[in-house]
Amino acid sequence: MRHNSYDKNHHQVHPDDGIISTQNIPTETIKNETTETTTCCSHLREIFKKKDHEHEEKKGPAELVGFLSLFRFANRTEVFYMMIGSIAALAHGAAFPLMLLIFGNLTDIFTGRTFDLCSKNLTEYDQFCEEGVMLTPENFYNEIMKCNLTAANLTLPNIDFLGNIRQQSIWLTIMGCATIVVGYFQVSLWSVACERQTRRLRETLFRSILNKEIAYFDTHKTGQLSTRLTEDVSKVHDGIGDKVGSALQFIAAFFAGLILGLIRGWKLTLVILSVSPLLFGSAYIFTRITATMTSQELKAYAKAGAIAEEVFSSIRTVFAYNGATYELKRYEKHLRSAKLSGIRKGGLNGMLMGGIFCLIFCTYALGFWYGAKLVRDEGFSIGGILIVFFSIITAVFSLGQAAPHLQSVAQARGAAFTLWNIIDTPSTITINHPDSVTKKKLIGDIKFTNVHFSYPSRSDVPVLSELSFTAQSGQTTALVGSSGCGKSTCVQLLQRFYDPIDGSVEIDDMPVSQYNLGWLRGHIGVVSQEPILFQTTIKENILFGKMNATQDEVEQAAKMANAHDFIMELPDKYGTLVGERGAQLSGGQKQRIAIARALIRNPRILLLDEATSALDRESESVVQDALDRASKGRTTIVIAHRLSTIVNASKIVVLDKGSVIEEGNHKTLMDERGVYYGLVEAQNLHVDEKDGKIDEDDDTPAIYTYERKRTMSDHLRRGTDTSAEKIEMTDKTNQIDITTEYTGPSPFFTMLKMNRPELTIIIFACLSCLCNGGIQPAFGVILSKVIAVFQMCDKNVQERRILMYVLLFMGLGFLMLFTMFFQSFLFAISGENLTQRLRAKIFQTLLKQDITYFDQPENNTGALCTRLATEASDVQGATGIRIGTMLQNIANLGVGIILAFIYGWSLTLLMLAFVPFMIVAGFLQMYLMTGFANKDKKALEDAGKIAVEAISNIRTVAQLTKEKHFGDEYCKLLEFPFRNSLKRAHIYGILFSISDSIMFFAQAALFTFGAWRVEQGAMTFENIMLVMNCILFGAMAVGQTASMSPDYSKAIASSKKILILFNRRPTINNSSTVGKELKNFNGQIDLNNLDFHYPNRQEVQVLKKFNLKIAPYEQVALVGSSGCGKSTIIQLLEHFYDPTGGQIKSGIVYMYIHEK
Repeated sequence: MRHNSYDKNHHQVHPDDGIISTQNIPTETIKNETTETTTCCSHLREIFKKKDHEHEEKKGPAELVGFLSLFRFANRTEVFYMMIGSIAALAHGAAFPLMLLIFGNLTDIFTGRTFDLCSKNLTEYDQFCEEGVMLTPENFYNEIMKCNLTAANLTLPNIDFLGNIRQQSIWLTIMGCATIVVGYFQVSLWSVACERQTRRLRETLFRSILNKEIAYFDTHKTGQLSTRLTEDVSKVHDGIGDKVGSALQFIAAFFAGLILGLIRGWKLTLVILSVSPLLFGSAYIFTRITATMTSQELKAYAKAGAIAEEVFSSIRTVFAYNGATYELKRYEKHLRSAKLSGIRKGGLNGMLMGGIFCLIFCTYALGFWYGAKLVRDEGFSIGGILIVFFSIITAVFSLGQAAPHLQSVAQARGAAFTLWNIIDTPSTITINHPDSVTKKKLIGDIKFTNVHFSYPSRSDVPVLSELSFTAQSGQTTALVGSSGCGKSTCVQLLQRFYDPIDGSVEIDDMPVSQYNLGWLRGHIGVVSQEPILFQTTIKENILFGKMNATQDEVEQAAKMANAHDFIMELPDKYGTLVGERGAQLSGGQKQRIAIARALIRNPRILLLDEATSALDRESESVVQDALDRASKGRTTIVIAHRLSTIVNASKIVVLDKGSVIEEGNHKTLMDERGVYYGLVEAQNLHVDEKDGKIDEDDDTPAIYTYERKRTMSDHLRRGTDTSAEKIEMTDKTNQIDITTEYTGPSPFFTMLKMNRPELTIIIFACLSCLCNGGIQPAFGVILSKVIAVFQMCDKNVQERRILMYVLLFMGLGFLMLFTMFFQSFLFAISGENLTQRLRAKIFQTLLKQDITYFDQPENNTGALCTRLATEASDVQGATGIRIGTMLQNIANLGVGIILAFIYGWSLTLLMLAFVPFMIVAGFLQMYLMTGFANKDKKALEDAGKIAVEAISNIRTVAQLTKEKHFGDEYCKLLEFPFRNSLKRAHIYGILFSISDSIMFFAQAALFTFGAWRVEQGAMTFENIMLVMNCILFGAMAVGQTASMSPDYSKAIASSKKILILFNRRPTINNSSTVGKELKNFNGQIDLNNLDFHYPNRQEVQVLKKFNLKIAPYEQVALVGSSGCGKSTIIQLLEHFYDPTGGQIKSGIVYMYIHEK
């Protein structure tokens, strides 16, 4: 039975977790959390408690490159592309303010027909009309045909109303066509130029990193360099592509709108601009608060994620001590903190966004109130007022829209500063220096003369001091000494990873620094303590020693390294994949492949840096035999861990504190009874004890997973005798109940059912959304009424009506303040509770899984932590506020369509034909704003893997002189995504330009058809404006909803994965409380005829008819070679696995009955 005091024995408990023992914490489960969340509205005071008093460290001024320096990798072709793209972007930006100019002219044409009649006394003409006809400015053109114009001596002005409307509509159509052209050139040319430059940057940066001297990597972490190659290059990519074009577009729209507004009405322009500081200030506060609250939320999730990573990486320890419940409580504690931060963020965001929209509606009110005053007092036309008003609004919003794109450029300048420094930092040690020397033949005589050296990263710590010794060609020279005495440093100086500070390192009487480095390393073979194999086949790993070797040469090298026999026993032989860093092979197997890799190039110098120190006795014996054979006829430098392996060395050099203190062969040094003699005697004295300890450490269950993978071929070498009957038994006993495809009810709505405790909150949130969605059509109605008011002849009535509509604008603004707050806050409550509930249940479910689940490669620690973090967030990303926005926009279009049908059904039908295009347009607009970086992430993953593998193993790459090889492979893998990105750039350019032009064509059709309907007396201009506002604005809003489809797709996919996990039934439930509990557990163990093989490697039998009886209080030692099954027995006793055959009894009870 497993011990049930995990909190006392677990050595990774943190004081800040606030948990002392499992007894003093109330048990929380997913079910009873439901009760807690239903009362969340009563905890507003807790939710909005003061923020944590944490202050980020003040940062100095950011280091940025100049804007033009961003384009250092652009050639003449790309410069030309960017120039044309910039001109197109400026023209594109100016198009919308120019459209407003045409819109104002159209408004004046419509309203002018009525407004010009206000100066006439139309009642004088009523006597000449049919009975019941009374002429007014509003119905004049429709009713005048019922009057006798000749008798009334009235001549109508010769105004071609429909002709004027058609002329302006033609201009709109021309502008729409021009927008298609300039929009295409803007996006496609900037994108193509960006992709070409980014590809060149990736290649140059990667090759630059690979060709740095090793000292560079001592002061720069390889993980950070890999990040630079991915994340920082992506930031530069974002800052030199289509976002630059978008920034230019919005900047052009800002200046065009501002200039147009000042020209057509500078007074109204200044009045509207007076409100802009409040808008910008509110937006700034919104951004800062959002960033701060998001940071707090992410910190809490990071703490929870750290706990999850700790648990999954030590899952056997957690299960062994029954720590699942304890770890679940620790995890939930930080989830609660993250939930409260998310709810606070949602409430504050809603308040600030509502405030911003309230200011916008108040700006509308101020603008129309002052505009009406200008119409009455200074003779402004309504068209002129609309041009000025919407031009300035466009300018202000364009500046806001340009901000994120300019921020991307700023981030690119910051990222480029680091990247340019990496590229421009010269390497003091280059592979192919033009003045370097190659020889026809390398003899292999080595000489160290008065060498002084300290590592650049620790220049104050001397490593070598006046070191001098020689190694003769064809002989074996061993370097021995205590740890840190400089042995490995000598090996690195021979490969010229570093240059000595003083003295010289010579090969064949010529300093190493004068050789062509690539040629010299090509004649040196290296086998280190932990050899690095690359994630490819055994054959390709051996070929890294000599790329043009034949199959016969590969096999001959493997035979010399004692590796051929075990390779041929593997299922795929030389085509066997070795895994990441050779993880699928044992230590001895990796060493022998590394020896074969070193020998295939037939090196004159062989460097063996503690090549057998990490191996067990059996593996060491095989590898040492291979090393002895490989050393014959070569200059060999050996750094020995066990001195028994260098007894036959031609010379032994004893080092201490970086200097030679003894030198000679084994017999000579033993006779001298000096330092070497003491080292040998110490090892002989403690060899049995040490070997025992090593064997114990190698068999520790904590490292079992890696041990099993590395010893795969050891089992194969011993052979398997698994009968069909046993395989059938395995299938029944160790069946993994995992569903690869989810076939149940809608996964997304199944996830939403977990939000049932917040049903009341969600209902009120949806009502807020629907109310919010109705505000935009209400705005369209009021705007059309305002325009109609300007057609009135009575200025007093006009003033009163304007004041009424101004107050309605302000009322809409304050209404939106409240609805936005409740919408954001209430959905934050429901969404954060759903996320917390999902994360906790996923974590809890994972802690119920059997060890077999965690043995599967796809369920490694990183993958599980990523799933835990992303899948619940993906589900929330398509729920909560996103559902609210969808409801709001659907309500917007729905109410708009109803109103539009009421006021002009024929015109509404015409506009509805454009709605599908507008929805797609809105989707594309939002979609393209994310840039193209995310599109290439998947395609760049393979290239990224090559880059990370090469950079993280840079010493091995340098030893093998494979910098060019990995650089070429990386460039090849970039080719496919590069070609795809060029195609996509043109496609996106076309779609983007079409989407941006639809508004021009829609308005041209609207006003042409509307004018004809007005001429027929079937509609008024007020109705035309109402239909336009309701349909166009509603369609654009629904387009934003369509842009959320990727989020919905991710939510569906994540929901399926979550439900597959929830539905999985583990063969051993590690959190179950079912089973017998003995009052007197005496510890007796009886293993009867045990058969076992691991579920993920059923072809390898680990235990076969194993029997063992252990009496109570008896101590039993399990010994044997690596891979013989010692650790397996321990794990079966822990009930991590069920045996495939036989029985385990413990305390007179069958173990398979026990879950604890």
